[in-house]
Amino acid sequence: MAMAQTTHEADEDSRNRDIRIYVNGDIVHRDEAKVSVYDAGFMLGDGIWEGMRLYQGTWAFFDDHMDRFFNSCKAIDLEVGMDKAGIAEALRRTAEANGMTDDVHCRLMLTRGIKDKPFQHPGLSTSGPTLVIIMEHSRPVDRLQSAGIRLASVPQVRGLPHTQDPKLNSHSKLNCIIACLQAEAAGADEALMLDPHGFVNTTNACNFFIVRRGEVWTSTGDYCMNGVTRQKVIDLCIDNGIPVHEKNFSLYEAYGADEAFLTGTFGAQTPVASIDGKTIGNGERPVTRTIQGMYKDLIKQHVNGAA
Repeated sequence: MAMAQTTHEADEDSRNRDIRIYVNGDIVHRDEAKVSVYDAGFMLGDGIWEGMRLYQGTWAFFDDHMDRFFNSCKAIDLEVGMDKAGIAEALRRTAEANGMTDDVHCRLMLTRGIKDKPFQHPGLSTSGPTLVIIMEHSRPVDRLQSAGIRLASVPQVRGLPHTQDPKLNSHSKLNCIIACLQAEAAGADEALMLDPHGFVNTTNACNFFIVRRGEVWTSTGDYCMNGVTRQKVIDLCIDNGIPVHEKNFSLYEAYGADEAFLTGTFGAQTPVASIDGKTIGNGERPVTRTIQGMYKDLIKQHVNGAA
């Protein structure tokens, strides 16, 4: 059996052993970066996070990420404690402390903070939120672009909005972790998760697209994280005359796709090699390559426009 790989697999970088991490205004060596065992994020998964990438000194699509971050915090009554400019300054300080300008991945995490007692009620977090920023030197491995990722459809589904809305980028990721474990048990790299009605939705870590007869399909977005990269791909298709549809489709259409790929902030667009052991397409992936090229150009335009 081939060794499992993930869409977040990066080349090893020894500099990450000595990174500095932002913890509530302090920037400390990773070995000194700590939060309390009473923190609501550790204790209950009560928090919101964002993943971002730094390209030549510019955070890609910063406003889009902040819109999602602040909307998510508002939805769960989590006070951020600063505005977008404050977050930008915290990111700037952390990147500067690490001497980072390019090929950087950031995980921005906000929890409800330290609780007075080890119980669930959010009112027990009285000391204010905990903000942590982890930045790593991180370049996606090249081999995934040729080999592709192996997916397995799993029994764990993406839930209804009135259980835990999948649009929330919350610290509570157990649903996706269970799906990932199920995929690993099936000998795959990641899980292809269905929605409550049995339609193809997303993977445990990324948004999912297929290509059929030159058309790009993705889920309706009702039961998945509405990814920033996902939306950029949809917009690029619309702007460049590539037919794109947000629609319901089943595993039947996915198995018979000409191409399939995943989208995410870290890996941008990652080709899919197989689903449930069924090879997808013939490996040429012309539409995926076209979208990857357009996305790279979009990043360049974004960086140049911010300079």
